[in-house]
Amino acid sequence: MIPLVLLPGLLNDADLWRDQIAALEDIAQSQVGDITRGDDLGAIAEQVLSEAPPRFALAGFSLGGYVAQEILRRAPERVTRLALLDTSFRSDDPARTASRRALDRAARAPGRFHGFGDRLLATYLDPAHLRDDAIVSLIRGMTERLGPEVFVRQNAIERKDGSDVLAALTGPVLVLCGEADAITPVAEHRAMAALIPDAKLVIVPRAGHMTPIEQPQAVAQALRDWLLA
Repeated sequence: MIPLVLLPGLLNDADLWRDQIAALEDIAQSQVGDITRGDDLGAIAEQVLSEAPPRFALAGFSLGGYVAQEILRRAPERVTRLALLDTSFRSDDPARTASRRALDRAARAPGRFHGFGDRLLATYLDPAHLRDDAIVSLIRGMTERLGPEVFVRQNAIERKDGSDVLAALTGPVLVLCGEADAITPVAEHRAMAALIPDAKLVIVPRAGHMTPIEQPQAVAQALRDWLLA
């Protein structure tokens, strides 16, 4: 069995990966890293490493992709292969930083915390999935379980530029994103894959940013191909 560490994204927990864990149980011993603790990438990476097997395949989604890059800065010898899903390697620009601060203020506002209101959720999903109750309920369930404190802490984490990490990668690397990802678009993933020797780029049709939930079978197949490469 292949040891596999899966890292979720902002306001995601293990439910993000539930379909992939089930689909890969014949070849992978999966565990989901906790990225809800720690105030910076370094602290989170060390926490994940302390709970991970000695050597493992590593897949990071969104914020988890930044954590994965930090793990590679600190312990590249422990990572046998890497998958980056719906994420980026760039640091936040001023506009993105300002957007994060606005979201912090909204998270601290009185009232029930949903994590992603209808307006924000529309930027995360392919338009075809906005009225899919199963998808929306799964996302809202994660955000409400984790709550505003985790959101503000994760949202404040500095996203580091990972160009140097990516250029130094060896071993099988998967770069995957949804065709309609408006948060970390396809062009970002093409640029990311271009930095990595022998990276495989997979664009998932009919998916926005939340590919593991929007197209679970396609993501599971891409991960299977990567694990067996």
